[in-house]
Amino acid sequence: MSIKLSGPWSQQEIGSFLNSATLPIRLSTVSGDGFPRVISLWFLYRADKLYCVTHQSSKLVGLLRKNPRVGFEVAPDAPPYYGVRGQGTAELQPLGEDPALKQLVERYVGDTESSFARWLLSRSAEELIITIVPHRLYSWDYRERMAGAKR
Repeated sequence: MSIKLSGPWSQQEIGSFLNSATLPIRLSTVSGDGFPRVISLWFLYRADKLYCVTHQSSKLVGLLRKNPRVGFEVAPDAPPYYGVRGQGTAELQPLGEDPALKQLVERYVGDTESSFARWLLSRSAEELIITIVPHRLYSWDYRERMAGAKR
């Protein structure tokens, strides 16, 4: 399946941004009451897909099992504004031997030796990997236009 792109960045530029960004992804799901729910998660970008890890008993897992359609955004909170948002489908599977959890800990914590990192890694048997298959990606980049803007 091909990904529909909009905005100023090419798919390669989007991939470069997503690979280098250590911002959380804001993942939106639809709950049973029809209202959107947004949760921030650590993510990896590999082979045109986004990967997150969550505990198998999380409310997010229940929501994704009922409706795998998601919206997402990766962008800094402060000006100048730029980033990537999109829509896609989430797939769930046991983490198993996938190195995603260790890679996420290294990316967002910095190492695997802190007590927090060891605690996260100790739960790997209870974790699921969320694979987000993007259908649409939209980029925006106002850094040049906002060069003189102050916070």
